[in-house]
Amino acid sequence: MIRVVVVDDEQLVRAGLRLILEAAEDITVVGEAGDGAGALEQAQRLRPDVVLLDVRMPGIDGLTVAPEVVAAGPKVIMLTTFDLDEYVHRALRAGAVGFLLKDTPPRELAAAVRTVAAGNAMLAPTVTRRLISSFAERGPARRDAARERLASLTERELVIVREVARGLGNAEIARRLTMSEATVKAHVSRALAKLHAGNRVQLAILVHDADLL
Repeated sequence: MIRVVVVDDEQLVRAGLRLILEAAEDITVVGEAGDGAGALEQAQRLRPDVVLLDVRMPGIDGLTVAPEVVAAGPKVIMLTTFDLDEYVHRALRAGAVGFLLKDTPPRELAAAVRTVAAGNAMLAPTVTRRLISSFAERGPARRDAARERLASLTERELVIVREVARGLGNAEIARRLTMSEATVKAHVSRALAKLHAGNRVQLAILVHDADLL
């Protein structure tokens, strides 16, 4: 069973998300919170698998508390009303694994939670790719620093990391590059270790920073 905490300052939104998620047989909502302080308390006390965290809330907002919630252990998906938010990429850099719009269809919301709980980043949705592409801060200094970090990868690892940055999962990369999914997973794991990256989202941002797409 995938254990989820829902964080949003609007009670009606929380109730709607709970209803949608608990309609799935493999997901249960173990807690709710209305601000960042509550999100952190729930994450530390309940140890959920996934936290759905609203970007903008009164008091301590989701963007501010995201690094601490990530450090507490759960996978974090940011929730936003807008398909582009100039602050969300900071949360991704802090370790959040993606974000969803609040009007995401119910089936896609449940699928997203399963994807994240399984250890995959939310890179597939077009909105996520657009956000990372648009707001990853570039410029000569950042580009050069990113390229220097990526230089530690082998040629094959770099090819696979670029596919990750395009929003492809391991199975899709395996089909595209004609290799086994296990081999792709191993290359991704080595790249994460070499680059000291917390997840696939951070790999993707690094590739975008290096302007390699």
